[in-house]
Amino acid sequence: MTQQGARWTADQVLALAPDDSSRRAGSKLGTAGPWSEAGSCDEGAVWGLCKGSGSRPYQTIVDMAGTAAPAYKCSCPSRKFPCKHALGLLLLWAGEDDSVPTAQRAPDWAEEWISGRRERARDKRTADAGSSGGGSADPEAARRRAERRAERVTAGATELEQRLADLLRGGLATAERAEYGLWEETAARMVDAQAPGLAARVRELGAIPASGPGWPVRLLEECALLHLLDQGWLRRDRLPEPLRATVRSRIGLPASAVGPPVRDDWLVLAQYDTADAKLTTRRIWLHGAQSGRTGLLLSYGAAGRAPELALPVGLVLDAELSPYPGAGQARAALGQTFGPPAPTSVRPPGVSTAEAAVRYGEALRADPWLDSTPVTLDRVVPVPDGESWQLADADTDSALPLTPTARSRPGLWRLVALSGGAPVKVFGECGHRGFAPLTAWPEGPGEAVPLC
Repeated sequence: MTQQGARWTADQVLALAPDDSSRRAGSKLGTAGPWSEAGSCDEGAVWGLCKGSGSRPYQTIVDMAGTAAPAYKCSCPSRKFPCKHALGLLLLWAGEDDSVPTAQRAPDWAEEWISGRRERARDKRTADAGSSGGGSADPEAARRRAERRAERVTAGATELEQRLADLLRGGLATAERAEYGLWEETAARMVDAQAPGLAARVRELGAIPASGPGWPVRLLEECALLHLLDQGWLRRDRLPEPLRATVRSRIGLPASAVGPPVRDDWLVLAQYDTADAKLTTRRIWLHGAQSGRTGLLLSYGAAGRAPELALPVGLVLDAELSPYPGAGQARAALGQTFGPPAPTSVRPPGVSTAEAAVRYGEALRADPWLDSTPVTLDRVVPVPDGESWQLADADTDSALPLTPTARSRPGLWRLVALSGGAPVKVFGECGHRGFAPLTAWPEGPGEAVPLC
């Protein structure tokens, strides 16, 4: 955005939308009709006045200078970020080259917010730099708090082991007759033990008996994994440090990213949200063009609100990432950025469907509780498989089935349309339930197509 010739695509703009309704509403505002006084500057800001239902137009500003993701300001009453006006403004800017002219400076109403925001960002970077490496103000107090929490988690894991033993002793059929409140009560006990990871897995157990045919097998598998996690915690002193860090992470104990940070041109592979009654979690997958590493950024928002961090799929970000501890963990923390996301022709290297299955197996060796691992498939074709779908390798006889969730997403039809029977490159998550496609590229020249 700092170079006015480097325009985004409409798909990259719409990938910032917090939900489908915002995406549709923003698309309607991506034309010149409702806009006046629209402009942009080489420092990475775009602004405009959008006609609304009231007598005064909405003042809309988008700024990306020195940040990983855009920042938004709009005088409309919407609580969504970005709102439909910000999306429409970016779509207008991403369209014809003369739709949003370049200006020497922003108008006063926009300049005041842009300058204030950038000054606050500089102050925050200075404060972060000053506090980095400072450690806890009272290391001894922090150590005692960690020991008390470990004792509570140990008590919770011991209690959970007894409850699992009671379930198996009474037979899995008793789980079907038990009401969900029994599982919720057990989960609440794990919350009291300050082990939110255990609580989440217990709640998942409660939903399995109502999940359809074959539920006893699935319940037994999940009970075994939960037992393994309990035992990993209770015998953590016998584990190598990387696996011990993974157990702590799966239990739900907090951890900080460990250095050194890796600076790279990080390609935004995919972005998608999952939500429950309390929290919206955003997952952003990145690929390092030089390092070849894969990183996962997690961002959170309160229920009903999208997380603030948003990166357009298919763009590249010059930034530093610091990995979190743990065997096979891809999670990373976003550090200093050296410019806004920019268009790129970079694509991640791909593997065959058979190699993807092997990668998941290797990842499970490091993290037995891993549902899936990030993989890019090269030269695959989406084909129907009875009532389901699969990605068939164009060069071999192997294929990967799509997950049930992926088969129900609208993105499947975007993938089928992009392919048209020809091979495509697809990034997604490969796990024991199948492959979940998240982004695709045509075999020839073309932009990334988000599928979620």
